[in-house]
Amino acid sequence: MTTPTFHTDTTRTRPHHNLTFAVLLLGVGAYSLLQSLVVPVLPTLTEHLHTTQSTATWLMTGYLLSASVATPILGRIGDKVGKERMLVATLVALAAGSAMAGVSHSIGPMIVARVVQGAGGAVVPLAFGIIRDEFPATKVRGAVGVTAALSAVGVGLGLILAGPIVDHLDYHWLFWVPTILVTAAAVATYRFVPESPVRTPGRISWGAALLLSVWLVALLLAASEGPSWGWGSLRITGLFAAAVVFAAYWIVVELRSDAPLIDMRMMRIPAVWTANLVALLFGIGMYTTMTFLPQLVQTPERLAGYGFSAGVTQSGIYMLPMTAGMFVLGVLAGPLAARFGSRRVLVAGSLVTIVPFAILAAARDRGWEIYTASALVGVGLGLAFSAMSAIVVEAVPPAQTGAASGMNANIRTIGGAIGSAVTASILSPGVTALHPFPRDSGYTGTFWFLASSAVVAAAAALAVPAIRHDRSDRGAESPRTGTGQGSGPGTADSDVNQPAPAP
Repeated sequence: MTTPTFHTDTTRTRPHHNLTFAVLLLGVGAYSLLQSLVVPVLPTLTEHLHTTQSTATWLMTGYLLSASVATPILGRIGDKVGKERMLVATLVALAAGSAMAGVSHSIGPMIVARVVQGAGGAVVPLAFGIIRDEFPATKVRGAVGVTAALSAVGVGLGLILAGPIVDHLDYHWLFWVPTILVTAAAVATYRFVPESPVRTPGRISWGAALLLSVWLVALLLAASEGPSWGWGSLRITGLFAAAVVFAAYWIVVELRSDAPLIDMRMMRIPAVWTANLVALLFGIGMYTTMTFLPQLVQTPERLAGYGFSAGVTQSGIYMLPMTAGMFVLGVLAGPLAARFGSRRVLVAGSLVTIVPFAILAAARDRGWEIYTASALVGVGLGLAFSAMSAIVVEAVPPAQTGAASGMNANIRTIGGAIGSAVTASILSPGVTALHPFPRDSGYTGTFWFLASSAVVAAAAALAVPAIRHDRSDRGAESPRTGTGQGSGPGTADSDVNQPAPAP
């Protein structure tokens, strides 16, 4: 295995880490908005783009497929060639895709634009890597927590802002607003984010990247299209089989490689694989809630016998407590983790998340019940997302931060695809052209399914090993400031959580 190298930018004074942090938050926030802005207005886009509902869903499916492939691969490339360079390239691609969507008037170019936007999935892991490189070690955990919280809050804000944007402007501005923000973030990143001081030398395993792409696309396509194509259809079973075969082959290739794209030994670190399991389960809860709770409140009560007959803007207001909860608790998660440990914060967030899904499964016919559940979901997600991101960043060497964070984010995406597919199957019985609304009992089953996922997530969080921090590394010389970060991880884990030594 290759040894990470350290580079110091001597051509200019390195910006203060708070300036770097502000620039990173701008990029992460703009990307997060794009994840969800189209979700509550898919019916509007279907009408304006003169397409069918099934075709319009590819605006989300294409985006998720692209993000699932780009996130870990670009994160790993950033570890090798420089996180700042790759972040600029990713933001430029995201801006280009957003501008392309902004000028699109038909479904084909719009889907292509959304696929290009999927490259933006690498923004979050690259930001984590830069924070690990640039911040004093004592501030890494808090900065990672705030960034993770913002990545979730941005998704919630997208649900809230979509209605007003479409009502007062038009659907093109769903993409022009992020284009402006992303372009500003790209320029600021180029100007103010310093060159990465920590890199992993060696070649990039493009064969492994291809195999990773194949099995991820097969898995997510099968999960996304299962409800419409039929779970027992030849296409779906073939895709699942291909995902299993290519995933197994990918693992073998990575284990045998002297320069793996994703280090399998890193993925076996107890803190990493348990955090990834929690990420999968939280992806189910987060993406399913953000997709189907607005659908529930938008359901016309007069026609379906349930729902709140809310418009797009009003449905966003129902999601406001969740967005506020994610932001407030995401910001507080860093100080809480410093006092109680990231593992305990993750467990707390997992336990809190069980409650709102149980509330929604049992009672959801009054507005205060929706608001209360929305707020509690936000509290749980804010705590858990910040904590699990910090756990992964702390558990791996600095040179693997991008790859490890990218896989964690990617696993959340996979969880979201699985959760949305299962939920669609639960809600689809009884839906006809004459009665296009799911039965109320379908939502009961959906929320019990999410509550069960939250219970399993809490059990998985309890399995995350406690990380012991070696205070002696606080005085090691940092590549940036000379304080706070040695050449190893910013916080040292116990031996069982470190990667195995190279053969």
